[in-house]
Formats: sequence, structure tokens, C-alpha cells
Amino acid sequence: MEERPDDLMPSWWRASRTALVCIALFAAVASLSACLSACQGDEAAPAAETTPAPVRLHVIFPEGFTRREMADRVDAVRQIAIDTRDVTPRLTRTGYLLASAAAVPPPSFRKDWVRGNIEGFLFPATYEFTKLTTARRLVRDQLVHFRQQWRKVDLGYARSKNLTPYDVLIIASMIEKEAVAPEERRLIAAVIYNRLHLGMHLGIDATIRYGRNVPGTEPLKVSDLGSDSPYNTRNRPGLPPTPISNPGIASIRAAARPARVDYLFFVRKPDGVHHFFTASESEFEQKKCEYGFGC
Repeated sequence: MEERPDDLMPSWWRASRTALVCIALFAAVASLSACLSACQGDEAAPAAETTPAPVRLHVIFPEGFTRREMADRVDAVRQIAIDTRDVTPRLTRTGYLLASAAAVPPPSFRKDWVRGNIEGFLFPATYEFTKLTTARRLVRDQLVHFRQQWRKVDLGYARSKNLTPYDVLIIASMIEKEAVAPEERRLIAAVIYNRLHLGMHLGIDATIRYGRNVPGTEPLKVSDLGSDSPYNTRNRPGLPPTPISNPGIASIRAAARPARVDYLFFVRKPDGVHHFFTASESEFEQKKCEYGFGC
């Protein structure tokens, strides 16, 4: 069929065709512009800047550490971070001492708690921190960990002996300082329970060391043994006024449920790890002499 010349077409048809051509051209140009913009954007856009993750640091508090020993450990770890990681943490020894001095224990302990002494509640474990972590945050983490662990403890037997949760924590702190072999924790707990029941002095030298601030590497002097410190369990009846360390969960459980034995005495054997236990004072004195602790 032969096409009609444009000049023979109706004016409305010529106008419509012109409009369609313009629309098609516009769409093509727009599509090409979008493509070019996208390509140029991929090539020209600078890489997004990302903030580097903070350096993760760790502080380890062993079971049986005191609050001051923990503060010393914070100071040592801080110095290591500065020297080897080129990081200066906000944590400091002074900050840790201040934050822990201001801390309070869980409500169930506050009736018997000696205000201002958080010893026993700073749970020993490994804690992660960054250069921005505050001492207050670290202490809070320790208290949270303590509450989580304390929920695992059955206090039924201790309550039957009229011991409070704070009493159990004090006993646990003594066990942590005296026990080296894990299997002896409940035996040491039994000695403490039995002596309390009979009204005997506990005679645990670790309490004297705590009250007189004598490190375990130094011998106790006669003046220490005869001091009037409230922590001198050689001449004062009952438990010391506060925990003498921060115990782990194993010692806390032992303090809540001691072994059912009649032992009243124990003395460390020459291996420096195990103890000799007995209910006989004469046998105890004999072993003390045999092991070189005085006759």
C-alpha cells in the first residue's frame, strides 16, 4: 500500500506524531543521564569512612583477691595497655578504689553489711573493657556477676544453723584464703561451722593478715598475733566483721554446705597444698610440731 505524504495527513495526526517522538527522545536522554550518573557515582564517590572498633582489653581478678589487690591489678593492666597496645584506659587504681568504696551490695545483704566495705562482693573473674570504660562500670559489672552467681547457691543448711547470707560470704572469704586443694574447701568450712557451734575461737591467721595488712609472703609477728584488731580470730570469738577476700563460686558453695565431719583443727602439710584435719587437739599439736610450725 502506498503511504500518504505528511502534507496530506490531517493536522491532528502530525501533531500527535511529533509529541510521541519528543516523549521518546526525552525518555532516552533521561535514561542515559541516569546511567552516566550512576557510573560516575560508582567511580567518583569516596569510600565511606568507618570508625575503627575500640581495642578490647581484659583484666583478670583471681579468686581470693582483696579489693586493694584488684585495684593494683587494674593499675598493672593499665600500664601494660599503655606500653604494649598504645592505649590509655580511663581506668585507674584511684578510680577503682573510689568507685568500689561507693558501691553497695544487693539488698538481701544490707541488714548485716558493714557500710562502706564492699569486700566479698567484687566477684573475681575475667572482665573485658576498652579505653573508655570507667571504674564505676567495671565495679558495676563485678556486682552484677556476683548477683548472677549468688542465685546458684542453696542457703538452706546455713539458715538452719542461724547464719545469714553475709555470714556465709564471710566464711567463703576465709575458705578462699585457706584452701589450696579444691577438695578441702568443704572440710575447712566444716571446721569453721563446728568451732562456731562450740563457741571456740576460729584461730584463722588469714583474718589477722587482712586486719593488719600483712601480705602472705611475710610471717606474722608476735605483735600481729596479739593485736586487738577486730579481725584477730585468735583472741576474738565469732566471725570477723567483714569478708577478708572476694571468693569464687566454689568457696561460696562450700561455705553454704560444709562437709558433715567433726573436725575442729587443720594444719598445712609440708607440700604447701594439703592440710591435715582432726577433731583432736593433741593430734593437732603433734602434727604442728612434726610439720615445723612450733612445738
